[in-house]
Amino acid sequence: MRRDQNLGGITFQGYDRAPPGMWRLMNNGHSVLVQLEGETVIWNMNISGGGLPNIFQVLQFHFHWGSPTSNGSEHTVGGNQYPMELHIVHLSVKYQSIADAMKDPSGLAVLGFFFTIAEADNPNYNTILAGLKNVSSEGNFVDLEPTFRLDSLLPSTNKLTRYYRYQGSLTTPDCEEAVIWTVFEDTIPISCAQLKVFMDTVHFGAIGETPVKMRNNFRPPQPLKNRKVYASKDAIINHSAPVHVDWLTLVFLLLLGHIGALRVRSGP
Repeated sequence: MRRDQNLGGITFQGYDRAPPGMWRLMNNGHSVLVQLEGETVIWNMNISGGGLPNIFQVLQFHFHWGSPTSNGSEHTVGGNQYPMELHIVHLSVKYQSIADAMKDPSGLAVLGFFFTIAEADNPNYNTILAGLKNVSSEGNFVDLEPTFRLDSLLPSTNKLTRYYRYQGSLTTPDCEEAVIWTVFEDTIPISCAQLKVFMDTVHFGAIGETPVKMRNNFRPPQPLKNRKVYASKDAIINHSAPVHVDWLTLVFLLLLGHIGALRVRSGP
């Protein structure tokens, strides 16, 4: 891992506004996700800077978590796995679909954020947590109205200069390099009670099937092998404990339908 002085602060455009209308919370049988695509175009919700080669508009965000006895983040930093991880998926403004973006090494950008356990509840997650009871089975969805500021779910934006960057790969034929990963050091607090709501409320399987609590909905982190990971200029580097990354996550998302059916524009 090496430090890249060009990896500075990321600009979060529109993350500080709560768009009118609604966002859709859904259970796709593998995770819970919030679909944002309609509003992100209208309200120009995107990221840029920080070494990103383009502007990327938000499509959706989703979560990976573990179980009461194990952590569930898809990345580890310094050898540490975290209880839960948030992924915010973005599509380059150059493209109108995931299929087109997959042909470009810089077509997609995903931001990863770790959760840590805190004594107090995080009130910024109340809207999502309240909606989980309506998406307990695969195929369930509920519209969240009103919406909320997307940056309210994240660590303070003035703390988002410490991160790691790597290029992710598909494992389909030709192994397209299709996603730019950014994994942040600063974490999001969540209480044990709130994490338990994710673990106990959401289930694998559709209505009518035997419900199985949705737990450990992550892929174990993979060895880096020859992949290069870059630390931002403000990141804290621990060379003795390398970052491990889940470079299979993108194909995992596509196979699970997390992002494969989404488009960035309302009229593609």
